[in-house]
Amino acid sequence: MTETLNTQCCIVGGGPAGMILGYLLARKGVDVIVLEKHADFLRDFRGDTVHPSILDVMYELGLLDEFLLRPHQEVRQLSGQIGNETVTIADFTHLPTHCRFIALMPQWDFLNFIAEKARSYSSFHLRTNAEVTDLIEKDGRVTGVRAKTPNGELEIYAGLIVGADGRHSVVRERAKLEVVTFGSPMDVMWMRISRKPDDPGQTFGHVDVGKILVLLNREDYWQCAYVIPKGKADEIRQKGIELFREEIARLEPFLRDRVHELRDWDDVKLLTVVVDRLRQWFRPALLCIGDAAHAMSPIGGIGINLAIQDAVAAANILGTKLLRGVPTDNDLQAVQRRRMFPTRATQRLQVFLQDHVILRVLSTNKPLTLPWPLKLLRRFPILRRIPARTVGVGFRPEHVKDA
Repeated sequence: MTETLNTQCCIVGGGPAGMILGYLLARKGVDVIVLEKHADFLRDFRGDTVHPSILDVMYELGLLDEFLLRPHQEVRQLSGQIGNETVTIADFTHLPTHCRFIALMPQWDFLNFIAEKARSYSSFHLRTNAEVTDLIEKDGRVTGVRAKTPNGELEIYAGLIVGADGRHSVVRERAKLEVVTFGSPMDVMWMRISRKPDDPGQTFGHVDVGKILVLLNREDYWQCAYVIPKGKADEIRQKGIELFREEIARLEPFLRDRVHELRDWDDVKLLTVVVDRLRQWFRPALLCIGDAAHAMSPIGGIGINLAIQDAVAAANILGTKLLRGVPTDNDLQAVQRRRMFPTRATQRLQVFLQDHVILRVLSTNKPLTLPWPLKLLRRFPILRRIPARTVGVGFRPEHVKDA
């Protein structure tokens, strides 16, 4: 039996972009349904960085104080180790924001918090275990979505369908929106290793001959990102987990007594890095935002920042339009136009860093020395505010218009 629902806006994907947009639209009085294919938000190795610009949004919504009561870590500086030298790369303590730090919080806690607040509005509806499989179209116009649930098929008809279902978006695939791909020279192997009280306290990365390891302090464990050349995961696995453990211990000797926690390859998750964006983010009555519109590199952890900024811009532009009827193509184009500059600027910077920094590191077999830009950061600390601004705020931060 097929269940049929009608709403003003149906959002596909319960990630940061989808949940924030759902909350903001419901707050304006728009009837909105968010579809999440999983039963809950509990999935590891997702973007856990909450940037100062996002914390500003929480402040504008009156949620910041309560949000920061949730367990989190606060990163005020980012440091890296190049060979045997350590340098502070970004200093967030001078940002013109309410919070001058990056908050590290498991993404499931962030999403559960937003869901809790959104449910206070009767016009917000979250459906879990609802996996969208196709779009419903009539006369070339998207009118709804089909989803499979444990209870059978679900059809939802809406004035606007929003694809916020990530880099492997079903919505953008079914809508046949053209994707422009920029490629990436790297993939990332994610893992967690326990953390002891006397371990180093701050989040940092270690760059050595042909190797990059990033550690995120999650209080009782390290979330570790081991950067590898594109497509080399199978080759690394074939060499065995023992050799992989030894490589992690060589890069960070203080982890040697616990790398055995990586029992087998099931404890190491592969993130295939993709950098792309849609040439056009919309069709009549359909819009893509977040990773569905532009997949970002994990450099700087800023994908979640852009996704939430997309959601804020979409709510600002489309909220009253949805209350009055169905947004026009010009309305949807206004969202893309608003968000295209920060997307392009961020991706260009990420691609530059991938091609001119990360690729060089991964392909070298010579000892590394501190490059001149990092020498400048060490000599002139004021320059650390530039990468802090780029990572912590971005190129065009959005603000809640009716805050």
